[in-house]
Amino acid sequence: MVVPTWTEEEVRAMYRTMVRIRAFEEKVADLFRTGVLYGHVHTYVGQEAVAAGVLGMLSACDRVTSTHRGHGHLIAIGGDMRYMMAELFGREKGYCRGKGGSMHIADVSLGMLGANAIVGAGVPIAVGSALSQALQSDGGLTVSFFGDGGANQGAVYEALNLAAIWKLPVIFVCENNRYAITTAAESVLSGSIVSRALGFGVPSLSVDGQDVLAVRDAAREAVTRARQGEGPTVIECRTYRFRGHTEGEEGLGWHYRSEEEVMEYKKRDPIQWLEQRLPEFLPEDFRAVTWRNAVAEVEDAVAFAQDCPEPPPTTLFEDILASQEGDEPR
Repeated sequence: MVVPTWTEEEVRAMYRTMVRIRAFEEKVADLFRTGVLYGHVHTYVGQEAVAAGVLGMLSACDRVTSTHRGHGHLIAIGGDMRYMMAELFGREKGYCRGKGGSMHIADVSLGMLGANAIVGAGVPIAVGSALSQALQSDGGLTVSFFGDGGANQGAVYEALNLAAIWKLPVIFVCENNRYAITTAAESVLSGSIVSRALGFGVPSLSVDGQDVLAVRDAAREAVTRARQGEGPTVIECRTYRFRGHTEGEEGLGWHYRSEEEVMEYKKRDPIQWLEQRLPEFLPEDFRAVTWRNAVAEVEDAVAFAQDCPEPPPTTLFEDILASQEGDEPR
């Protein structure tokens, strides 16, 4: 008999996180479709188990670096949907005062060092963060998310090499959703992500990213290693995004995967999978309340964002590090 490594309370917490992410992202997609939101929006629909399984294992002293598809990561570590939505609306009360937008959202007070529009760029930042944690001996660790496209970035392997040499408390999580924009991973990835990491002597494993319990178990092992000073771990989460790389891509004429493929993967919806796996923990009344609360939270966030003022022009040169000659840097 297999002894469960999770409790009913923990399962329900992961379920709530996934539902909150799904409700937020579906609303964001709808706002974009109806012309309320502008710019690029990359939703996390279908990948919720990765954020819920990994980030549910962290403590207040830990940190996270994210990707351009980072809304789910911030929600999973306790981000406030009101400030997130205000940021997407470009409003003054957004997390970055409306200047970061969807792909640069951050909350350093929560340990979220930021989403990043540059592919793979969060990985070396995470290694720097983990180095500071190791030097300070504060017991913290850093989790770095990147995608299958990021797995071909040289900076990722330079950072992984340093983390391995110095045995830094960092966990590298590759969310392999099979596509880098429109490019299929199997056409550009030689070997496997796990075998590449093993070449650096870093413990690595590949798990079903639609199974939040499997993701959580892998994260627990990696967190334990990091806190015990045993160095980094690489976790490849095999997942799938149910929506496009970016909202509105259909209008650009992008056709790179079949409807049959998408529908086949939707049979492995991580939220429905958990409902079916542990129905005794997630009865119908609990699921209904969870969804109702999540939708209400999202609607409140939209109302908050719409009521927020736009940043005044006088803030244009605030919160920046660069300066003109003779100016004091802020």
